[in-house]
Amino acid sequence: MSASLKIGLVGYGFAGATFHAPVIAHCGRASLAAIATSQPERALTDYPHAKVVADLDALLALEDIECVVIATPNDTHFDLARRTLEAGKHVVVDKPVTLSAADAHTLANIALARGKRFMPFHNRRWDGDFLTVRDLLARVELGRVTHFESHFDRFRPTVPQRWREEVSRGGGLLFDLGPHLIDQALALFGAPQTVSATVRAHRDQASAPDYVHIQLGYGEFEVMLHASALTALLAPRFAIHGTRGSYVKYGLDTQEDQLKAGLRPGNEGFGAGNTAGVLRVLEGGQEVERELPTRNGDYVGFYVAVADAIQHGTAFPVSAQDAVDVMTIIELAARSSEEGVRLPFERIR
Repeated sequence: MSASLKIGLVGYGFAGATFHAPVIAHCGRASLAAIATSQPERALTDYPHAKVVADLDALLALEDIECVVIATPNDTHFDLARRTLEAGKHVVVDKPVTLSAADAHTLANIALARGKRFMPFHNRRWDGDFLTVRDLLARVELGRVTHFESHFDRFRPTVPQRWREEVSRGGGLLFDLGPHLIDQALALFGAPQTVSATVRAHRDQASAPDYVHIQLGYGEFEVMLHASALTALLAPRFAIHGTRGSYVKYGLDTQEDQLKAGLRPGNEGFGAGNTAGVLRVLEGGQEVERELPTRNGDYVGFYVAVADAIQHGTAFPVSAQDAVDVMTIIELAARSSEEGVRLPFERIR
């Protein structure tokens, strides 16, 4: 058993307290050794064994901290991650890793030069439904894929007063859910040839995008990625069609709601409860429809991979190049929507 990786967390708002801290503390391979936050009472109540400090500088001064997790507002990610890497520590950065592809590329280069890991928190590669889709496509049961559709829709008609709704701070669905949708597509199909998109703010009083529709062109087929805050009757989470059949799956992965409710990795039922999908394929020349169980979610797998990458030098599943590619596509999507054109994807290396 490897020694526990000592992790410091910067930010104890929604992302830090809900997604990062409990998974780090219960993954079995790391310890939440320090938390930098302006809410020390809350952090100490939740994690009394962690050292609570005021800011990143104080956290970086702790010599035993090997990896820093940035879970702060989007517009602060680049500066905090840069300072962390330059201080000689590995870094995990919540999505979006930066507000531009150029900044993501800069972080990747700093990490490479310093011999440190720059790891984007694209945790939804460990959603149960995505793991199921990845397995399904690997088995080629659907034949050649002709259409792939991924939705992340909610019904939130009232615009809350928070930084996540402020354009200047990187708010809105393009930066919030866009990275997850895009990263999952890249993990399955690689880099696209083209990007086209419609990005809008539809809700009353909304300034940041609350409707995102992205099409990634792969030559013979299209990948459609969709997120909306005004969808009361939800579309399938995944709909995939191919030359031998189709797969449709409704409902989001359960882990986010479980974490919000106080369930923790290791507790009975954590990661379970995902709705099954439906698979209809040709078998022996006949169409056969059956239920396809959805795998349990595994957010713990993200931080196990972090520990393996740092302690054993294994490849981290979400590369720094993946982070740059995601931000490149986000920029192309915004530009495509503004100009009403389909744009070629060109990788920044």
